[in-house]
Amino acid sequence: MEIATYSYIFVDMELTPQLIDHLAHLSRLNFNDIEKEAIRSDLQKMVSFVEKLSALDTTGITPILHMGNRSNVLREDTVEGSISTQEALKNAPQANDTFFRVPKVIRK
Repeated sequence: MEIATYSYIFVDMELTPQLIDHLAHLSRLNFNDIEKEAIRSDLQKMVSFVEKLSALDTTGITPILHMGNRSNVLREDTVEGSISTQEALKNAPQANDTFFRVPKVIRK
């Protein structure tokens, strides 16, 4: 099986205030001007690092998909004790004898 290799090069990627604002919007975060400048500086360092990595000759090197050689490490299912219904509901803001009470979210 041949694995496709891709090279992403961020040549002179400009981290503009508009890009920082856009990334903040996408991540639903708000930053003041000082925080935005710190984030821009950190992102620039990351982009520079990736640019350095992109300059390496990786011809003949097989890409790795996982950091280790273990995959699907599973454990046996075992039946273990659980807490009682009363214990589970004791800190609930609203509950009846067997269920959590939550606000209605589906309307007919």
